[in-house]
Amino acid sequence: MQAQTAFESSAASGGSATGLAVRGLALERGGRALFTGLSFSVAPGNGLVLRGANGSGKTSLLRILAGLTRADAGEVVWNGKAWRGGGGDQRAGGLYIGHANALKDELTAAENLAEALAFDGLKIDDEVQELALEQMGLRSRRQVPARRLSQGQKRRIGLARLSLSAKPLWLLDEPTNALDTEGVAIFTRLVQQHLADGGVTCIATHVPLDLSAGELNLGEAP
Repeated sequence: MQAQTAFESSAASGGSATGLAVRGLALERGGRALFTGLSFSVAPGNGLVLRGANGSGKTSLLRILAGLTRADAGEVVWNGKAWRGGGGDQRAGGLYIGHANALKDELTAAENLAEALAFDGLKIDDEVQELALEQMGLRSRRQVPARRLSQGQKRRIGLARLSLSAKPLWLLDEPTNALDTEGVAIFTRLVQQHLADGGVTCIATHVPLDLSAGELNLGEAP
């Protein structure tokens, strides 16, 4: 698949070096090209929604942006610095939350949130973490082991993590999975606030979201 999006900022054309720019990315899996020559840019305060059928490369693209997967060709540029193959700087700049909840079943909701924030390099008071869980509707469930939480409640721990994140780049894979209408509304408000604060988001999803964001369709899987 050859792709050059119409959603461009000056970062990809040699102007301002701020924001996210993807230049000539290519990735092959199982002898099939997921994408080749993929280029786009997202300026601060803007979001990009990734669309496409299952297997079209949305998750792989997010993992490349997060430094978890190496592209076959091309580069990712964040605020003027090229990321080739990942590394500490790449992970420090972006927050990646995959489609799986990535929680430890034996830990409580509060403990899972604390562990995720520590992984993100954040030191946040317990009281602030408890408030974040309360705002996500988990006040009465914060001391409950994750194995006893519903899928939607597990997903809301991720929303609490988002609400406390200081990372400027959010890379989110199917973030509304298992969320009810209220949960989707909370998520939407978090993203809108992140963009208003000058952040950047790339979100892979199959569902419509009430966001002022560009869209990139990776096409149909063969």
